[in-house]
Amino acid sequence: MTSPEVPSVPVDEVPAEFDAAVPAAAGSSAILLDVREDDEWQLGHAPGALHIPMADVPARVDELDYDSDIYVVCRQGGRSIEVVKYLAHVGFDAVHVVGGMVAWQRSGRPLTGADGHEARIY
Repeated sequence: MTSPEVPSVPVDEVPAEFDAAVPAAAGSSAILLDVREDDEWQLGHAPGALHIPMADVPARVDELDYDSDIYVVCRQGGRSIEVVKYLAHVGFDAVHVVGGMVAWQRSGRPLTGADGHEARIY
């Protein structure tokens, strides 16, 4: 899913630092913000992502750094487009990750799951 008024990047243009298990928000100049629901996150997510469900973003916006490039991802793109619009409205540099975590998994980028189960998006 894409939107002409929202900056977007394909999965392969998201920095490789998010393939590691250390959250990028801890000292990096970029953040991969996963806005999916808790149950979706538990099934599988990028190892270096920061998880804030879409509905919680306005209340938790202080967890984001205005100086960071923020890559926003959801399952396929609908929610992340809306979050990018919101973040731009409040002064962040944010981009939508085209195809979301479905594209992430299809591209072969690493996934991690909760409680040691096999990570999967679909």
